[in-house]
Amino acid sequence: MVREGVDIESIIETYGYVAVLIGTFLEGETILVMGGFAAHQGYLHLSWVIAAAFVGTLFGDQLYFYLGRRHSQALLARRPLWQAKIDRAHGLLERYQYPILLGFRFLYGLRTVIPFVIGMSRIPTGLFVVLNIVGAVVWAILIGTAGYLFGHAVEAVIADIKHYELEVFALVGTVGFFLWLLHFRGRKKAGSA
Repeated sequence: MVREGVDIESIIETYGYVAVLIGTFLEGETILVMGGFAAHQGYLHLSWVIAAAFVGTLFGDQLYFYLGRRHSQALLARRPLWQAKIDRAHGLLERYQYPILLGFRFLYGLRTVIPFVIGMSRIPTGLFVVLNIVGAVVWAILIGTAGYLFGHAVEAVIADIKHYELEVFALVGTVGFFLWLLHFRGRKKAGSA
């Protein structure tokens, strides 16, 4: 099936790594899964997808840490609805300091809050940087590889996947968007309650 006007291969090859870098800087498990899937399809190299995800997530979390360390009071004064998540993340951090430092990327809905809270805490910057690097490597490898393996699973079900790759990318993106939307609506409801 040939689509006129849509050359998915050149779009992914041109912007794929940048999309993974930016998406993971912001929060993006979905974009990393899509990057892994694109690597399975041969448009990107899995090692570069993982490297872009590592850099994106590392710098994103360092930014949130810095904002928590230097600007937490000003940000919280302007956004009082954040306080409930901040309190929840702070409680988790007090109880499970090292596991949280290493694995906060796997806590959906708290992934950007926890580095901010860590920045607000007395945890030394050097310790956060080291554990952030370790956690970023593990997360990028696991989620990127999961996307790659997702490609294998889809290929096992759909023998000629090349004919349906646009639909698969659209499906993964749509599911990711709706998960984000549900999460965002849940935050708004929790904030207004």
